[in-house]
Amino acid sequence: MNDLSVTGIVLKAEPIGEYDRRVVLLTKERGKISVFARGALRPKNRFVACTNPFVFGTFTLYAGSNSYSLIKVDVQNYFDRFMTDLTVTFYGTYFLEIADYYGRENTDNVALLRLLYKALTLLGDPDYSSDFVQTVFELKAIMLEGEFPFDHAEDLPEGGKSALKYIYESKPENVFSFRVGDESFEKLKERARIVRKNTFDKPFKSLDMIEAMEG
Repeated sequence: MNDLSVTGIVLKAEPIGEYDRRVVLLTKERGKISVFARGALRPKNRFVACTNPFVFGTFTLYAGSNSYSLIKVDVQNYFDRFMTDLTVTFYGTYFLEIADYYGRENTDNVALLRLLYKALTLLGDPDYSSDFVQTVFELKAIMLEGEFPFDHAEDLPEGGKSALKYIYESKPENVFSFRVGDESFEKLKERARIVRKNTFDKPFKSLDMIEAMEG
């Protein structure tokens, strides 16, 4: 048997031919993988809804010699609100783009998956501003890759320094569980912006949309 079950989230999907989809998943078991969903673009196909970006669940795959094919999906979270709130969708898509940027096949991406899932659950939560979730997500994702954005951290106020230390030391699922004053957060946000520009070597379309929206 070549069947394989993985837990993960759909990072992106694109049409292949007239009726099929190529889906990119970030998974706990295999890192980032590409999966072919046959017939997923047919209106009544069982894969129509469950192969959209943001869908989280268990994906049963057939592992061929050179590719994976989708057999079944047990969805745990569709993140439906992203379909109705454009602002939240931009932020969420940006997080997916970063996960796609860092994800690698057959690499341990469990921490990144946990960080991504937690960030998506907090978007739209009135207790967490979107720019707070973005700032923490960016910094933690970069730290998980072994990069440590502490250059010139001495320029941060004490609240910002404490926040940066907390982000570094916390587990991905707990990393958003802190509060920081407005002045310290603005400095931390600016630090994240500088680190982002110095770290990522490609543009993110959704980030451009966020900046234009805030602009």
